[in-house]
Amino acid sequence: MKSKIAIAALILLPFSGQYALAEEAVTEEKSSLAVSAELGLLFKTGNAKSGDIKAGLNIKHEEGRWLNLLAFNALAKKLEKEGEDSFESTDNKWNILGQTNYSLEEGGKNYLYGNLFYQQDKFSSFSYQTSASMGWGRHWWETETSSFFVDIGPGIKYDVLRAVPAIAPTPAIPENSESAVIVQAQALYTRQINEFVEFKQYFVVKQAFESGKNSVYKSETSLTTKLIDSLQFKFAFRIDYDTEVEAGFENTNTETSVTLVYSF
Repeated sequence: MKSKIAIAALILLPFSGQYALAEEAVTEEKSSLAVSAELGLLFKTGNAKSGDIKAGLNIKHEEGRWLNLLAFNALAKKLEKEGEDSFESTDNKWNILGQTNYSLEEGGKNYLYGNLFYQQDKFSSFSYQTSASMGWGRHWWETETSSFFVDIGPGIKYDVLRAVPAIAPTPAIPENSESAVIVQAQALYTRQINEFVEFKQYFVVKQAFESGKNSVYKSETSLTTKLIDSLQFKFAFRIDYDTEVEAGFENTNTETSVTLVYSF
């Protein structure tokens, strides 16, 4: 009797193993989490001393029809004051972006989204900028080597303009805020050039409906090269454009960065 039970167990063992693997695969399909962090450093000594730090964190979570994205970026730069043994900040900004997508059909191309953004930039015309929008998006195509996503929807933008001290004969301008109804559009194109190199192009437009209100345009182009499975080398070029800024500030700001990206 015992031998028959043992034989039956041996016969069923491969099937139970296959069932366990299938169950594990289903679990993996339902939920996945990807986290990556990037860091870039530049220090100069000699005739001039300075230090630059760029850091970022990206989190992507998928479960069923839901896709959640969270991105944090920070940049700081300090430069030695001329003739003094001290440093002053010449760049200091950070931002956080969160987005949630819900697919309208299982494995389908259309989705609904909600988007939140917040940014502080110590050396811009704004103390901080924030926006929120929701709408419709579509995966226009997605293959093994490339993909193209676009979403668009209405939203609201809230900016706090920095106070400007009095400089004769111009009087001081106090800190004030501005809100605007916007339409936000985003597009992301990715291309896997080969096994090791990936190209990305990202655009976002936050267009204010009312004339004289600030509209925002952003673009980021990046090229990522895989060094090892979990470590990548990233080159990125970013353009930020605000249509309405205070006197003495530039409308266009650019940023070129080289960082290492570690994927967990």
